[in-house]
Amino acid sequence: MNGIIKIENLSFGYTPEETILKALSFEVMQGEFVGIAGPNGAGKTTLLNLLCGLLTPKAGSIEIDAAPVESYSVRDLAQKVAVVRQEFVPVFDFTVREMVSMARTPYLGTFGFESKADREFVNDALEITDTARFASRPLAQLSGGERQRVFIARALAQNTDVLLLDEPTNFLDLKYQVGIYDLLKTAQLEKGKTIVAITHDINLTIQYADHVLLLGGNSGYQYGYAKDVFSLERIEKVFGVRAFAGKVGGEKFFLPLGKFAKDSRQITGKSAGGQQE
Repeated sequence: MNGIIKIENLSFGYTPEETILKALSFEVMQGEFVGIAGPNGAGKTTLLNLLCGLLTPKAGSIEIDAAPVESYSVRDLAQKVAVVRQEFVPVFDFTVREMVSMARTPYLGTFGFESKADREFVNDALEITDTARFASRPLAQLSGGERQRVFIARALAQNTDVLLLDEPTNFLDLKYQVGIYDLLKTAQLEKGKTIVAITHDINLTIQYADHVLLLGGNSGYQYGYAKDVFSLERIEKVFGVRAFAGKVGGEKFFLPLGKFAKDSRQITGKSAGGQQE
C-alpha cells in the first residue's frame, strides 16, 4: 500500500504564542481506516481543517497523494478529498437527491450540466447508504441518523480517494452510531476508500479503525494500533477521567467511571488504578 496522506513535523497554533499541534508526524496508507481521538481542545478538528487546506501549518508539511496540500486548487483538492462535517440542518430546503448531487460540482463542465456518469455516481451513493428511498424528501424532514447518511452519500458521490469525517456519530443513538460505522467500513472494504474519522467514541474506534491517532494534552500524540495506543493509564492521563477496561472477544473496551458510578466493583476487569475487580 502507498501512503495517501503524509504528515511530517506538523505544528499549528491560532496565535504566535499558541501551539495546539506540535511536531506531529504520521502516514495513512491508501485504503486504511484511521480514527482520531482526544479531549476537547486537543486539535482534532484543527487537524482536519489542515488536511483539507482550510488552515496553513505553522511548520511542517502535509501531502495528499504525494503532493503538498497547498499545491492543489480548490477544485483539484475536492477531487481528492471529501469532508463530512458534524451533523447540521441546512437553511435551504434541498431534497436528498439535490444535496447529494452537489458533490459532483468539482467535475461539472463549463456549462454546469450533469453527465450520465454524474447521475450514476449519485444513484450509486444513494443506494450504498440506503437513502435512495427518500431521495425526493426535503433534507430537513429527516432524522439525525438519516441526514448523516445523506452527508456520507454526498461524500461518496464526490468519488474521492479520501473521506474526512468530523464526529460522524455525534447526536446519534446507538443503532445509528453502529450503522454509520458499518457504512464507513463498507466504503473502505468494498470501495477502497481511505477513511479518517474524528471521534469521541473510543470503543467504536477500537472496533473499526486500523490505526488510531490519539491527541493529548501538552500538544503530545500517539499513533499506532488501537491496542497499543489505548491503555487505562493513558486514557486517565489524556482525558482526566478514571476508567474501567474489559474485553469483548480479543478487543478491549473502556468505560469511564464518574464520582457516582454504581456497582463498578461487580464488573470483571480492571479499573484505572490497575486493581482487579
